Amino acid sequence: MNEFDIIREYFAPQPVTRPDVVMGIGDDAALLTVPDEHELVVTTDMLVAGVHFPEATDPHSIGHKALAVNLSDLAAMGATPAWFTLTISLPQAEPEWLKSFTQGMFSLARQHEVVLVGGDTTRGPLTLSVQAMGFVPRWQALMRSGAKPGDRIYVTGHLGEAALGLLLLRGRLQLPEEYQRPVLDRLNRPLPRVAAGQGLRGVASACIDVSDGLVADLGHILEASQVGARVQLNRLPLSLAYDPVFEQVGWEPALSGGDDYELCFTVPAEREPALRKAAARFGVPCVQIGEIERHPGLRLVDEQGALYSPKISGYDHFR
Repeated sequence: MNEFDIIREYFAPQPVTRPDVVMGIGDDAALLTVPDEHELVVTTDMLVAGVHFPEATDPHSIGHKALAVNLSDLAAMGATPAWFTLTISLPQAEPEWLKSFTQGMFSLARQHEVVLVGGDTTRGPLTLSVQAMGFVPRWQALMRSGAKPGDRIYVTGHLGEAALGLLLLRGRLQLPEEYQRPVLDRLNRPLPRVAAGQGLRGVASACIDVSDGLVADLGHILEASQVGARVQLNRLPLSLAYDPVFEQVGWEPALSGGDDYELCFTVPAEREPALRKAAARFGVPCVQIGEIERHPGLRLVDEQGALYSPKISGYDHFR
């Protein structure tokens, strides 16, 4: 099976078609139409076996996650996903692996009506790079740079579950059986908060997706907005899976573990009623965890009012 057989057999057939794709897979480049009065949002993420996912991860989950992490970036900008490209390096062309991989990728693509419009395939260590593209109405993109003193800090969903899943996989954590599958699913098959991102347009003053850990990613908002923040640890939204192991792991998975792919965003106090209405529509719980302050830096405060310092600030490829 050569490169073009792989493309024809596994990547060209897909479950979604869009009228804004003039030319997709099959030519030297894609031809795409951007709607009037919208801006194009483009993001890319690379996943390397043994770095972004364990070597033994099943191919369905790899396909899902490769697309999901990019859709999460679009969600953080408030964008509606439309297209993506895939560059993939494979050690060898295994039909069953490719079938499961594309099933995972296209299942998520169907949910968000995104189309694979091109890419490249080569032989080498298992590495994937997805570029995702979407639209946002002009001047309505969510940015990291809009937070102001007095804004409330929110996060969607739960924090730390994916980090618990990784600890479980590495044999460094014991969890009751009923929690094992949920935390592994959060690690391997994250859910991009696309509807939430769209619902936050005109409501949130700043937004980012939590990929490297809350401390690191909220820190990007603070840096871009030139502000500080105070976060109450007892307000962090933790799942039931956290309860039996909290004494062992503490706050670290929720603060610095990464791979949550939830949204962290800020909302001015006067827009909180609008947030409640929007959250009811997009159906994801949003929890206030702190407040933006004028003084630079991130201050984590425990129930006694004492400052807490995490062991690490978040994931860093070169640390």
